[in-house]
Amino acid sequence: MKRWLRQRVDAAYERLLSREIAGAPTHVAVIQDGNRRYARGRGGDAHDGHRAGAETTERVLEWCQDVGVEELTLYTFSTENFDRPPEENERLFDLLVEKLREFADADRVHENGVCIRAIGETGLLPERVREAVAYAEERTRDYDQFVLNIALAYGGRSRLLEAARGVATEVDGGAIEPDQIDVEAIENRLYDQPVRDVDLIIRTGGDERTSNFLPWHANGNEAAVFFCTPYWPEFSKADFLRGIRTYEHRKESWRRTRARRALALLAAMSEPDLPEARSVVDRFRDSLPTAERSDLEEIEGKESAEETGQPGGQGVESIDSSGRAAD
Repeated sequence: MKRWLRQRVDAAYERLLSREIAGAPTHVAVIQDGNRRYARGRGGDAHDGHRAGAETTERVLEWCQDVGVEELTLYTFSTENFDRPPEENERLFDLLVEKLREFADADRVHENGVCIRAIGETGLLPERVREAVAYAEERTRDYDQFVLNIALAYGGRSRLLEAARGVATEVDGGAIEPDQIDVEAIENRLYDQPVRDVDLIIRTGGDERTSNFLPWHANGNEAAVFFCTPYWPEFSKADFLRGIRTYEHRKESWRRTRARRALALLAAMSEPDLPEARSVVDRFRDSLPTAERSDLEEIEGKESAEETGQPGGQGVESIDSSGRAAD
């Protein structure tokens, strides 16, 4: 009876969260933590946890497509994981081979146009895993409706280091000038194919750290981060939707901050010739609390009076506003 009641409550909570969500992040990255602890808590071994976690991965892929996410990156095996017991890694490699081939042949993957890609130092992996990666990538290469990145033998710092070394080598060889090094030059050397900026990082298992995961694409993009306590095999749709809600709150906070900065600039200058600041306010005015919208209306009234020469307006010396609009 208690289980039945819990299922009813969970279903109702999922429906509530679904109604609260107005938009989805484009790229979600997940640190799938807690598989081994989940297994130990049930008297099993690491392999039992990894297999249970693989089932969660399949569900998350469906949830992403349901809400409109376009790219999902899964932190599946880090470079540090090579230090785990060899017998544990061998069983995990066997599971990876099984699931990669299963995904590559699944009807739902082909029906939904899912492109499967591996990112990381895949050359360090056993041959059977590399062959399964190549099979999955080849089978889904032409799809572009959804991208599933599997981070294997992955380390964020090592990827940045390799990219920097590649640029340095090309500069030393005269293939590129130092002043030609830009964001695109680095990104082109990080992965074989483009990876979108990360909007939301989800980490399960209770730890509150991002563990060197996609540092270039996440931190630079100021990604929202959602930490939750369930182990990966226990991760539910309600947890997933709470993560999406965290992203929406982060995005709304960013919009509100932009609007407030632009509003403060307009209030300080009372200058109608600040087009970029006014543009920001106009775009994000709905993010402002009602009281602050009243402040905006007052400023707009003063500007209107200045333009028509009516009382109440005060002249302000013209300034060059280039480059000084709110960030």
